[in-house]
Amino acid sequence: MISTGELKKGITIELEGGLYQILDWQHIKIGRGSAQVRLKLRDIRGGHTIERTFQASEKFPRARLDRHGVQFLYSDGGLYYFMDAESYDQTMLNQEQLGNTINYLKEGMSLELLFYNDEPISVELPNSVALEIVETGPGFKGDTAVAGSKPAKLETGITIQVPLFVNNGDIVRVDTRTGEYLERAG
Repeated sequence: MISTGELKKGITIELEGGLYQILDWQHIKIGRGSAQVRLKLRDIRGGHTIERTFQASEKFPRARLDRHGVQFLYSDGGLYYFMDAESYDQTMLNQEQLGNTINYLKEGMSLELLFYNDEPISVELPNSVALEIVETGPGFKGDTAVAGSKPAKLETGITIQVPLFVNNGDIVRVDTRTGEYLERAG
């Protein structure tokens, strides 16, 4: 069991028969009432996000997840195939299991496959990935990192905001937790 004082981002808990990863938490103390904790949770199996409020004294069962190093092979019709780095076994996951992680998957990329009771449920991405810009507006001489931003479509299909000096074909590093531009990677 894990108490609300031990909560932090990334921990997986069991709640009402489901598996949820803590995306954010906030301790709330209102006047004379008892303290509460507001959690922003992502359903690992379903991929959707919910917000719930609990009493600060509540405890949650911590979910035990096993991790295996895998390599992303390819996607085909909404199915995504991964190969175990040690046994070379292939595992298939669908879009619902992966949620928004599909926006950052690139063929050949190494990541962690999460198992709960020997059932593959999702993947854990690295904190940042390097992706190529395939479509963005032109950059002009004199543009700087603080002058503004423009939308850029990446090779995986996701669109993010990038500084004005970034051009088509540039490789950029993207934070997989927030979807924000970090830096040019090359």
